[in-house]
Amino acid sequence: MSDQPLKISARNAISTTESMAPAMPVVRNRVNIVDWLQRYRDNLGLAGIYGFLSVMVIFAAFPIYYVIQASFNTTQSLISTQLQLFPQRPGLANYQFILDQEPFLKWMLNSVEACGLATIIALVCATTGAYALSRFNFPGRRFGLVGLMVLQTFPGLLAIYAYFNILSTLHLTGQILGLSLVYAAGNIVIGVWNIKGYFDTIPPELEEAALVDGANSFVAFFRIVLPLATPAIAASSLLMFIGGWNEYVLARLILNPDLSQVTVPVGLFQLQSQNSTPWGYFAAAAVLVSLPLSALFLFLQRFFKSGLTIGGVKG
Repeated sequence: MSDQPLKISARNAISTTESMAPAMPVVRNRVNIVDWLQRYRDNLGLAGIYGFLSVMVIFAAFPIYYVIQASFNTTQSLISTQLQLFPQRPGLANYQFILDQEPFLKWMLNSVEACGLATIIALVCATTGAYALSRFNFPGRRFGLVGLMVLQTFPGLLAIYAYFNILSTLHLTGQILGLSLVYAAGNIVIGVWNIKGYFDTIPPELEEAALVDGANSFVAFFRIVLPLATPAIAASSLLMFIGGWNEYVLARLILNPDLSQVTVPVGLFQLQSQNSTPWGYFAAAAVLVSLPLSALFLFLQRFFKSGLTIGGVKG
């Protein structure tokens, strides 16, 4: 056979390869452009997310910074025609006035006493009530849950005169204990719903295993259920404490008008006169008032996740 067809085929293959060679860089360039566009689109979306988060951080942090700088401003001015990021005449005069000239520490102690006692009372009632509503079936259970939800929709100010009449009958008007009972009554509802929802997520088999091992219902509740529910209890206690810490109307009605017997919101309101508002004093007091709440949050923060790993049974 002749080698002529083979030579022709080889020549055609070489020519085909040479014709495809210039197209390879074009395809590679197209792939590089597509990759660059993809990376640009991803980076642009990421930059948009970071930009949005940065704006939100500014909106959240700027009021805090503005109050802090106003607390060091001795001119008692909060709003002016020009934006002032730094105090005109910085100093500690506002803090000295609040701490030396006014019984601010006594106000803080009264607030801590009222809110702390109310939180303890509300937590005891809310945890036991939530456990009963979560674990037991009894007549009126569903009606009780709905009734608690309905009560939560009404503002507490509607019952302000009822509170006052009850405390007057019990001779608790003008006392921290009476104010704590009122705060606790309002906090029980939200505590029951929060803690009851968390109790529903805890398997009843854990308690049944404890009962099989010889524990009674109280031991199973305190040793198994409560440790597992520490995140809900910590969150509920923080909400209860903050609710009473910022309350003004009930404290103004129940407590004595004496400056040494009032809470922080009532005491600060009495610093305002008809002709002027001491914004510097208010700003300094706001900074000082935030310290106990920050300390409480840092203390309770460790309980938000600890309940997830406590109370498990051995298999």
